Amino acid sequence: MATIPLNIDAFIGAALGPIAGVVTFWLLQLLLIEGQKRMLALLRHQHDAFCRFTNFVGILFQTVCHALGYTVTRSGIAAFQVTVNYGKVEPKKEKTGVFEWIAHSFLLFGPFFIPAGLVLLASYFVIGSGFSIPTVMDFTFVESLTVFGESLVRFGFAFLSFLATIDLFNPVHVGFLFVLLFFGLGIRPSYIGEERKEKIDMIHDLTRIKNHLIQKPVYILALIVIVYVFYLLSLFLNPQVYVGVFIVFGWMSLIAILALLLTYLVILLIRATDKIRPWWKTIPYMSLIVSYILARIFFLYYPRDDVETFSLLIMVVTTVVITILLIKYKRTNRFKTTTKMKHVRVADGKKRTVKKRTD
Repeated sequence: MATIPLNIDAFIGAALGPIAGVVTFWLLQLLLIEGQKRMLALLRHQHDAFCRFTNFVGILFQTVCHALGYTVTRSGIAAFQVTVNYGKVEPKKEKTGVFEWIAHSFLLFGPFFIPAGLVLLASYFVIGSGFSIPTVMDFTFVESLTVFGESLVRFGFAFLSFLATIDLFNPVHVGFLFVLLFFGLGIRPSYIGEERKEKIDMIHDLTRIKNHLIQKPVYILALIVIVYVFYLLSLFLNPQVYVGVFIVFGWMSLIAILALLLTYLVILLIRATDKIRPWWKTIPYMSLIVSYILARIFFLYYPRDDVETFSLLIMVVTTVVITILLIKYKRTNRFKTTTKMKHVRVADGKKRTVKKRTD
């Protein structure tokens, strides 16, 4: 165990390093969520069912986290309601003070971390690597932040390595991929209300969190004291514990970021196929499956290392090329005007052929 220097950096700065790392990744997560919401807004007029589904998942996560807050505070749950546009939880016992504040904290912060925590738990059994915490050598702000970043880099490379070598013939891998996409599409609801009267964006989230925190400054002060006491105990007993707790929160944010980036690819594919004529727009989705299966069959006869990676690469390249070609040659033109010949009956009872303009 390293010798603990008795200076300000060791007693204060080192405690703030991991917290700064978590806040940074959480803000990056918020920015990606905002970008995803804007992309979904562009799809809403053509894919309303898909957007309503993502909104439902977001409201479901919110409501479950709120219910978990009432469970932790032993308030009980009297009613639980979730719809596409609305979520509500009613406690059996109306508690005030710190218990009410904790329950609302679960509602505001829970959707960012609790579902990600469940995905993180599942990823432990799928990835099997990257879950390591480097040793803290010096008790400084820079060192603790460096240890935090190093651990997230290791985990990020392990996670990306899994995605790059994922076996789509393995039901466990496919199931985990769908869980990741499900979580990424529903981290936060994209709108509230049937007519979207209330816009839910990054500013809205931060404003609600700010109002919640400044409403009870005494609770915030108590929380700071608890965290600092925990840091001091860890400093003299096992410094890895304090850093490890915040690294786990960092892993959660990193999983959320990677899940959001995957959903970006899905949304971009949907937007790209919207530019293709209806009879042809299913081909890019079919090429995802067909090209991957054909690639795996090909490598059965011509085996090589990294079969899964090369099969994924062939699948992606094939789908991109096919989509680009379809957009170029089978593009939907909403403003194209055609002239059709139509027989109409006029006043004298005779049929005449006229030209009819259709858009």
